[in-house]
Amino acid sequence: MIARKDAYEIIIASLHEVFAQNGAPVPDALAEDTVLVGNDPVLDSIGVVQLIVEVEQRVEANHGISVTLANDKAMSARNSPFRTIGVLADHVIATAQEAS
Repeated sequence: MIARKDAYEIIIASLHEVFAQNGAPVPDALAEDTVLVGNDPVLDSIGVVQLIVEVEQRVEANHGISVTLANDKAMSARNSPFRTIGVLADHVIATAQEAS
């Protein structure tokens, strides 16, 4: 099982990696309510895909759990599980629980 704190830290580290790969500065205040998808997001659509891949790889490397975050359930959800860092952290935990 992945703790919420661990999921959050994986997302923050993954965001830093995505910004570094794209040569973009890391926003000053990354927090639970930082918007990833929607109005005024910190990433473009390619960045979101990069983030999802990076998070999946880190979850597997750090916790030995293979997850697919952009699955049918996530893509058909009324509210995107990729809206904010906090919502994504909850999605990572739920997906990891289903996979283990």
